[in-house]
Order: sequence, then C-alpha cells, then structure tokens
Amino acid sequence: MSQPPAEITLPMMRESLYAAVVADALDSVGLRHQSPRVPLRPWTIPRLLVGRCKTTLWADMYHPDPRPYELELRAVDSCQPDDVLIAAAGGSVHSALWGELLSTAASSSGCVGAIVDGAIRDIDKMTRMAFPVYARATSVYDSLNRQRVIDLDVAVEIDGVRFSPGDLVFADLDGVVVVPREAEKEVMQRAWQKVHSENQVRDAIRGGLKATEAFARYGVL
Repeated sequence: MSQPPAEITLPMMRESLYAAVVADALDSVGLRHQSPRVPLRPWTIPRLLVGRCKTTLWADMYHPDPRPYELELRAVDSCQPDDVLIAAAGGSVHSALWGELLSTAASSSGCVGAIVDGAIRDIDKMTRMAFPVYARATSVYDSLNRQRVIDLDVAVEIDGVRFSPGDLVFADLDGVVVVPREAEKEVMQRAWQKVHSENQVRDAIRGGLKATEAFARYGVL
C-alpha cells in the first residue's frame, strides 16, 4: 500500500476519514481518552463535522446579566473559516445556550458547526440552514440571565476530555473525537493509512477471504 500523503488537508479528511478511525489512530499513539463518553448527538443534520476548535466556557447564572450575551457574541464574531464552536457547559441544561441566531452569526464568519455540552434550541431552523450541531439535549429556554460565556479561546473540558483552541475535532453519528495539535500529523497519517487498509480488507472479504485470514494478512479489523 502506498504511503499517506505528506499533508492531509481538511477537505481530504472530510472526504476519507471519520470519527471512529481517528479514535483508532489516537489509540495507536497512546492517546486513549480523546472522546467524551457522554452522549453528544447530532440534532440537525447527521453529517460528518470536521474543523478546528473555537472554544467557549459557560456557567449557569441566577441573576440579571449586566452585559447580556457579551462574550458569546464576541466568540461567534471572531470565528474563522473551518472553526467548530465548542461550548463547554458541564452538561448543564439550565437553558438552551445555542440556537438559530448564533448559528447564523457563526456560519457567516466561516464556522462549520457547533458541539455543545449542554442544551440547544431552534432545531428545525438550524436543520434548514444545514448547520451541524451536536449537543446533549434541547430546551425551550433562552440563555439570557440563565447561562453566559465566562471565557473564550481557552482550553476547556467535556467529560474530562480536553479541547484546546485550534485542535482538530471530528464528530459524526459514532461520537466526538478531538486530536491535540501536537499529535495531529502522525494521527492523521495513521488514520489515513488505516482507512485505506480497511478498504483492502473489505474487498478481500467480499472476494471470499475469511475474516481470520484477512486479519492475519492485513492486521486491520
């Protein structure tokens, strides 16, 4: 099998890779806790989401906000092309902290989707926008005076998994996986190689080779 390309670009990742094979590649370099185990499901369109982490840290609140929406608006306005907005709210469903208007603002800056460790709303409208959003739950409540961004562009955690600004993130129906920037090149090359090895194994099994023989020959399952 030919070697993976020296540079694997985001379009190439979107074309050929997926969350599970990236998790396998992370396992192979000793990074075995890069996917939150809490359910973060696609609520709008169930397509693969790949991009760079744009992080926000959220907190619950129980008093009138003196500067409503200040940091979340700054976050969406500062999104860059291929960013994925990460909303780390500790799984809180105190309100819906993401919805149609934030999706519209973020996507206009080039953001390609959002991953929310909390609740969202405006599902139908975001679906019509074809904006991918992964989240824990839904809520009818607005975040005003209930939740707010307390920091942005900092390392955050979801279920003990760290998401740092600029890290590569994959999300699909199987789950969410984050690749630390310092390991990205090796992990992407291993994932690319495994995908193409899997293609060979699949073809061999379809051609009549038994699974045991295919694994012995290719070392991939």
